[in-house]
Amino acid sequence: MSPKFQSPVDAPNLFLDLCVPPRLCVSASLISPKSPSPEPSNMTDRARTEYRYEKLTWPEINDAVDLGKVCIVPCGAVEQHGHHLPLDVDLVCPTGIAHGAGREAAESLLVLPIISYGYTGHVMDFPGTINCHFEHFMQMTLDVTKSLAYHGFKKIILLNGHGSNMPNLDLVARRTNLETDAECVLCAWWQLLTVDPKFLPGWRESKFPGGCAHAGELETSLYLYLDEENVRKDRIKSGKISFNEENSPFAWVDLFGQGPATVVSWTSSYSETGVLGEAELASAEKGKRAYEEAVRQLVNFARWFKDRPKDQRRERHAKPPTIPIPWNQQSIDS
Repeated sequence: MSPKFQSPVDAPNLFLDLCVPPRLCVSASLISPKSPSPEPSNMTDRARTEYRYEKLTWPEINDAVDLGKVCIVPCGAVEQHGHHLPLDVDLVCPTGIAHGAGREAAESLLVLPIISYGYTGHVMDFPGTINCHFEHFMQMTLDVTKSLAYHGFKKIILLNGHGSNMPNLDLVARRTNLETDAECVLCAWWQLLTVDPKFLPGWRESKFPGGCAHAGELETSLYLYLDEENVRKDRIKSGKISFNEENSPFAWVDLFGQGPATVVSWTSSYSETGVLGEAELASAEKGKRAYEEAVRQLVNFARWFKDRPKDQRRERHAKPPTIPIPWNQQSIDS
């Protein structure tokens, strides 16, 4: 049984407990004030070895900028996940993977506290779900990326943990790229499992599409690994997606794809329990494998992204425009 994971829902200070996986972590509440960690010889050492953004001082942030660190911004939601999983699944999973990558590649990464509330309006028929208006969610996340860019960070990864955040975060990443001199990329944690084409076929037992849609085989497995004691194991039960059962080539959904004309509406209209997938096929062992693969690929990507030169923009007008570019976008000579 792994130690209790203290989620952002439970703790005002978002990550007093580092979260991936809990069995490997030491709660801040268990560290004696009489036994502090050894101090590095200088601030640059601390900036090089510390991956938690909020644990740095402002001079150390300057050092982290000089080191060219990549910032990971986990993004999640507080949302129902059936009868067996808590409301914090979309917080625990991306934060867990981000912190795992941070520990693995502290010299290259800084992990920010998670943006906890996302776009969940379609799930409001299920008690406990907290919705953030999509415009507020996008603006809040953009404020974070622009703050990072202003301080001098040039590479930002939005690591998403909630499916319906994706179209909103895609625009945030695009706007960051157009309105600042930083580069921002969006990636959902489950997409990292598709990098190695051999991983998912060897891991997945549930049917496609639908078995891994929501609170199904994948999310339940990862949560069992990261925070097993908070899974209501006696209530794990698979759930159907009503329109998937129609076997239409146009309308179907899974974490790893959807039909070309899928109507995304109220979750309660196509799910009885809020479980969309084969949760009964989940296991902590599968969760461990998924966690390790996601961390490995996130580290690989971040190191590649860190050192990759930025693509250079080029003016294509025959005559230079006579007015500044609108929409708060960067001018070509800025």
